[in-house]
Amino acid sequence: FSGGMELLFEGVKKFDVTLESTPQPNLRDLIAHIKANLLKGKPELFVQGDTVRPGILVLINDSDWELEGGIEYQLQDKDNILFISTLHGG
Repeated sequence: FSGGMELLFEGVKKFDVTLESTPQPNLRDLIAHIKANLLKGKPELFVQGDTVRPGILVLINDSDWELEGGIEYQLQDKDNILFISTLHGG
């Protein structure tokens, strides 16, 4: 988590997460897991419905998630998923 997102997780920037799911888990499953188990701040600042709210950039192994299939991207072992807030106060 970066760009201020870590504040929603008590300052923690990195989590190692293992999802057990059949079929293979996707980003939707990861976001639901994060919301239910890791998020410490206001959920409305991270999620909107079953996806991340607008203004949050999601990178999969340093590539924009939109190039990788978006929310339906099937997670692979050792993937690095980064959530970056692009919204800042002024």
